[in-house]
Amino acid sequence: MSAMEFRFPVLQRRWSMGSRMHSLDRSPTLLKRPEVVEIKSTDQWRTYFDASKSNNKLLVIQFTATWCGPCRFIDPSVKEFAAKYTDVEFIKIDVDKFMMVADRFQANTLPAFVLIKKGKEVDRIVGVKKMELQNKIEQHKI
Repeated sequence: MSAMEFRFPVLQRRWSMGSRMHSLDRSPTLLKRPEVVEIKSTDQWRTYFDASKSNNKLLVIQFTATWCGPCRFIDPSVKEFAAKYTDVEFIKIDVDKFMMVADRFQANTLPAFVLIKKGKEVDRIVGVKKMELQNKIEQHKI
């Protein structure tokens, strides 16, 4: 059997596997991937904040801005934490779009992380402090 004859069935199987995997991507369990939710509206913000008042789940608010280099630098770490701590809610708020929310939490230096539990601030971290953020999440997620 030549190399060309061998490769064709492999490619054909890979294609069919890809088709099956594509259909699996739509399964409900895979759609519920942990993520950092970027707040797009005041109503969405209120929904998350009001929900935090009625449960014991930790809510981590990441205050950020598109022009903030340190904010972009820590983004991958925050995404890692969201994947690791599935029992914690992570939201991202652009201070330029939602100035009233940023003012309410005094997010004057970026990046700023405010940890909320039962609607109340339990801790905050300002700056690119990955280990400190992880430690605070560990401490308050329970």
